[in-house]
Amino acid sequence: MYLVDSHCHLDGLDYTGLHTDLASVLQQARIRDVKACLAVSTTLPGFKTLKQMVIGHDEVFLSCGVHPLNLDEVYQQEELLTLADDPRVIALGETGLDYYYQKDNIPLQQNCFRQHIQVGRELNKPIIVHTRDARTDTLAILKEEKANECGGVLHCFTEDCDTAKKLLDIGFYISFSGIVTFRNADALREVARYVPLDRMLVETDSPYLAPVPHRGKENQPAYVRDVAEYLAVLKRVELEEFAEATTKNFSQLFNVTL
Repeated sequence: MYLVDSHCHLDGLDYTGLHTDLASVLQQARIRDVKACLAVSTTLPGFKTLKQMVIGHDEVFLSCGVHPLNLDEVYQQEELLTLADDPRVIALGETGLDYYYQKDNIPLQQNCFRQHIQVGRELNKPIIVHTRDARTDTLAILKEEKANECGGVLHCFTEDCDTAKKLLDIGFYISFSGIVTFRNADALREVARYVPLDRMLVETDSPYLAPVPHRGKENQPAYVRDVAEYLAVLKRVELEEFAEATTKNFSQLFNVTL
């Protein structure tokens, strides 16, 4: 069986106590059949550090981008293009809009989101989208910038079925995190039942959002197994079938061989 953590922040894990190094994190993941992961960057300096961190770990793929909550960092679209052109980079992002935590720079968020999509289209690499309290603008920008041409995923999905349908209609994938296991996530579980298995990804978003039964602890790629087990029950399929489908989806979306 082969599971993939489609979204984690390896540079955010606790290496001073919980883990000794990246190799130990990846070993714990392999023990639970999580054999690859996508390490997502949130700043360009952070991407450069992450790139060095994962040297020698071919099971770790990289994204390159600037999170909408990190736009105090000044960057140029040309720099994003140059860094994202690296062969180890399989996606742009995470990028998107967050009006929940930050409303004073909405035009800047929108402009940077557009830039990431433009670079994704130029490099033919999909985009990893973050959205919070910005559903309408997120969908509008995806359409206006022709994001369907490069494809992408809305990660850590917490929206409704209508939003999922609109994303599926433009060829996007939907990724579910440990939130789907939370007691108050009935509406999200309904979305998980709705999204076709062949358009679904699974993630941890570690070190955040540890799934039940690890809630309250630091999340890590190994725990994607718990999310997958939960989703398999919701989808009424065996875990092996769920793992095979989501791994195939990851391979297809990000154009990688696993």
